[in-house]
Amino acid sequence: MMEKNAKIYVAGHKGMVGSAIVRELKKQGYDNVITRSHKELDLTRQDQVEAFFEMEKPDYVFLAAAKVGGIVANNEAPADFMYDNMILEMNVIHSSFKNNVKKLMFLGSSCIYPRLAPQPIKEEYLLSGKLEETNEAYALAKISGLKYCEYLNRQYKTDYISVMPTNLYGPNDNYHPTHSHVLPALIRRFHEAKIENKPYVTCWGTGKPLREFLYVDDLANACVFLMNTYSGNETVNLGTGVEITIKELTELVAKVIGYEGEIRWDSTKPDGTPRKLLDVSKLESLGWHYKTDLEEGIRLSYHDFLTNPMRAER
Repeated sequence: MMEKNAKIYVAGHKGMVGSAIVRELKKQGYDNVITRSHKELDLTRQDQVEAFFEMEKPDYVFLAAAKVGGIVANNEAPADFMYDNMILEMNVIHSSFKNNVKKLMFLGSSCIYPRLAPQPIKEEYLLSGKLEETNEAYALAKISGLKYCEYLNRQYKTDYISVMPTNLYGPNDNYHPTHSHVLPALIRRFHEAKIENKPYVTCWGTGKPLREFLYVDDLANACVFLMNTYSGNETVNLGTGVEITIKELTELVAKVIGYEGEIRWDSTKPDGTPRKLLDVSKLESLGWHYKTDLEEGIRLSYHDFLTNPMRAER
């Protein structure tokens, strides 16, 4: 169990996941949470990371910092995605080890599983098949961080755990028109279509792929829960175990936003992975279950989009 007065470093606290973890920690009475903005600490700079850890000596670390993006961003800049993610995670994990951090949580992503993994995806399916090409650079970097934690545990008996979140959404999401993930992109697109009275909205692909979505505050609750209750070299899937087609998701977003026009599909655009559902039986056996259903989560996310001008501008 993390002590309530323990010094807890959340890397990536300005992102959607990191900010949710900070909110959850404070909600649960952890009052010694430390953070640094990118301007204050560039995690891709080894000297800066080493100096920070030597000075602060955190007891616990949540590694939620990452360079992330959707299909377009990953396709356009694979070298950047690989370098930035590989360097920052190695720096943080290595400095945690050097400075005797009691426990570290590394956040992976369900998109690093093989493209055609059997469904639902069990934790042991990692590295059992070919990766999704549009996402390969990011996946390779994330797998390396996860494996480095595993090797440190094996070689030095550290207590570093890795979790594999499904698709996330919620407050502080990135609503950029091209460099965002599917759900925030849909929120922005349908909001703008509603405001501009557009007769139809065109969406990528066929709408047939199946996806699973977890509200980010539920994810943060699961992260703190596991940090307090779980140790082991096996990763833990974090998700709902519930899936929905992109077509159904699109219709649900349109409903929540109040857009009543037509939805068209451009099948010349890529669909991405056909199906991606996590097997969450391990998580549930550990005693955790999600709380926020998708429609309620989309309502909360849309409220964030409308009331958070910084996010709406991105």
